[in-house]
Amino acid sequence: MRKRKKALVLLLMGLLWLYGCGSPYPDSGIMSDIEKKSESDSDTADVDVGVELVYDRSIELQYAENFKIDHYEGGYTLLTITMDGTQFLIVPENREVPQALDKEIAVLRQPIKDIYLVASSAMDIFSELDGLASISFSGQKEDGWFIESAREEMRKGNILYAGKYSKPDYERLVSNHCALAIENTMISHSPEVVENLKNFGIPVMIDYSSYESHPLGRVEWVKFYGALLGKEEEAERIFTDQAAILERVCASERTDKTVAFFFITSNGLVQVRQSSDYVPKMIEFAGGSYVFQDLGDSETKRSTMNMQVEEFYAGAKDADFLIYNSSIDGGVSGVEELLDKCELLADFKAVKEGNVWCTTNDMYQQSLAIGYFMEDIHRMLQGEKGDMHYLYHLDDHK
Repeated sequence: MRKRKKALVLLLMGLLWLYGCGSPYPDSGIMSDIEKKSESDSDTADVDVGVELVYDRSIELQYAENFKIDHYEGGYTLLTITMDGTQFLIVPENREVPQALDKEIAVLRQPIKDIYLVASSAMDIFSELDGLASISFSGQKEDGWFIESAREEMRKGNILYAGKYSKPDYERLVSNHCALAIENTMISHSPEVVENLKNFGIPVMIDYSSYESHPLGRVEWVKFYGALLGKEEEAERIFTDQAAILERVCASERTDKTVAFFFITSNGLVQVRQSSDYVPKMIEFAGGSYVFQDLGDSETKRSTMNMQVEEFYAGAKDADFLIYNSSIDGGVSGVEELLDKCELLADFKAVKEGNVWCTTNDMYQQSLAIGYFMEDIHRMLQGEKGDMHYLYHLDDHK
């Protein structure tokens, strides 16, 4: 195994050499200290030499807590991931990389392209920002996407599968000039991948949107990616539309009807959301009440926990509504199918009264749909009829 790993490293080092002794990505904007110096010393450069960053303003965020956006004169933008302290300087096209820049700051030159996107929650944002052309590599195969535009780009060959987060295809990424890897928080289980990517000159950005405490904090990450792609006006419009939905549902009269949000695991346990998770908060904003009010440890970053069926029965049998989470098993088509997973649910109040719902299986890749999902929950609680975006009603139990 060690010999094979060593051989892979030697192969990739060879690829790096083939694409130049400095950086393997001449068009990516990722520049080594040597390249920065050589560019600033060049007589043919068409930019001013010795440019310095002059602070202009910072973007005020309403809900997100895990990133910052700072603008500097000349169109430079500094993105900071506050969870891990990583920083990325976005340099406008045909502008110089500032001198005396902290070596820990990764430099990305616009237009940003050749991204390896592993954080699936960000694909929806790229799609809505008309930024799919910036993505060249995916951490999911074509059939793993519920976002049709992403599937189409993979069918066309514009986005290539480059391995999942723990086993990236280094050879494909290096030989095709990958400029940036955007990972999800699962990468913390494979720290050697981050080290390897960086060793091959590929900066790593971790998306911590799932760590946001407020549901719209997740949506507000559209501003982060808008700044990355130079599409901040579009990002602001998208966020404003979702925030307006929150204001609308919160302005309605509360029902305080109780809701259980759950999933039956393959080994017969019930997976529920911790009380501090964003789903219970969406239920609260929509005018309902999450049935488990004090569940889990709010200090941890875990969003779910498993419990025995008997414990779930004791806490949720009198809930007014049940919502089955389809994100793992694809959901169920009717109550009978749900009861096949857990017969004890037949005694639940919501089952007897026909108030059982299921999420669509594309909801968790639709990161900009949180406002619409809250609206769906609100309509469910209010007993409103009509089509919904990400919820569907299961047949009444016979």
